[in-house]
Amino acid sequence: MSIRVAVVGATGRMGQLFLRLIEETDGFELHAGLSSRDSLDELLGADLVVDVTVPAVSPGIVEKAVRAGIPVLVGTSGWSEPRLADLRRVVAEVDGPGVLVIPNFSVGSVLATTFATMAARFFDSVEIIETHHPGKVDSPSGTAIRTAELIADARRDLGPVRAPHVDQRARGQQIASVPVHSLRLPGIEARQEVVFGGSGETLSLTHDTTSQAAYEKGILVALAAAPATVGVVVGLDRVLPLRSPAA
Repeated sequence: MSIRVAVVGATGRMGQLFLRLIEETDGFELHAGLSSRDSLDELLGADLVVDVTVPAVSPGIVEKAVRAGIPVLVGTSGWSEPRLADLRRVVAEVDGPGVLVIPNFSVGSVLATTFATMAARFFDSVEIIETHHPGKVDSPSGTAIRTAELIADARRDLGPVRAPHVDQRARGQQIASVPVHSLRLPGIEARQEVVFGGSGETLSLTHDTTSQAAYEKGILVALAAAPATVGVVVGLDRVLPLRSPAA
């Protein structure tokens, strides 16, 4: 029996990728492909809802699905810790299906973030530079937010990172004490560099996404895991066989 999937944001770049993979993958079938302007009642009857919209509308879509008893796979950026806390309250309130939130479906990106959390305990100065194509509407990226939050979590007993002059606008936006700098440039799909500074040395961890093909393996893993998710689970690392020190 196939899992019927409703994709919200089906007209976007990620939505189109999901539609193709659902069509090509045994065990899944498309229940509905919706734009963010379509009636959310069309979600009803699906076994799984995929949200790949924009940060402004994503929380309403996810809550609608959860209250309808449908598990959700979220691929929309902007799910910072305060938003996740609200989502956890909704899921607990209705004692309903789980929500799997994936800031980045690239396996390489997940590994880079995992390595960054390992390094965070050995350097007191950390900054993130994230670059995306001009069409990305939010900044910082969900990946950068997730990376910064995991770095802070890994340093819980060490304190916040050192970030001088953060009152100056050019120093980026602080996420969990980590300065994050966002670039939006043509010719780039996605790139993130985490730079660590220490006495007499620096360490840079860089991940480049050159095409959407990088997301396919992670999407398939997430689609398989999402229907059985319990509660709110964040990160592809939680459904891959990785051992993250901040997990």
